[in-house]
Amino acid sequence: MKSENQMREIKVDKIVLNIGTKGETERVKKAVSLLTAISGRKVVETTAKKRLAAWKLRPGLPIGSKVTLRGKFAQELLTRLLAARDNKLKLKSFTENGFSFGIPEYIDIEGVKYDPKIGIIGLEANVTLKRAGYRIKMRRLLRKQIHRNHTITKEDAIKFAKEKFGVEAK
Repeated sequence: MKSENQMREIKVDKIVLNIGTKGETERVKKAVSLLTAISGRKVVETTAKKRLAAWKLRPGLPIGSKVTLRGKFAQELLTRLLAARDNKLKLKSFTENGFSFGIPEYIDIEGVKYDPKIGIIGLEANVTLKRAGYRIKMRRLLRKQIHRNHTITKEDAIKFAKEKFGVEAK
């Protein structure tokens, strides 16, 4: 006898780590090397889409880097990232279908050592949550909508983070 519906079970879909560098190409290279050291995956440079003269940005200028992680490795890394924040997140960090938080210094992450070439850089982590059946919304053929009862509310995300990772939401 199963007490809970398997389709209502919440899982971590992906974690996106990103570092914004304000258009400085040297800092973009440092960000790429840092994210590669943390994740061990291929990192993508993000580029500006619009011209913003006040920020000295033009289309095609690299402005940051990001990496997307999925599966078991993503959950293991998430526990280390949350430990860097002492497992405490603000309530405003939680949204529908996920939560986000920042880490001011990468040396707070367990298993990552200080690199003098990189210096001290912070990063952001965006966690996307899902339930079984979300593939229907994203597939190419016979794409369907998912009922609003199946979406993950802010309260569901807080409850999941408390139960699975021991997060305190203030």
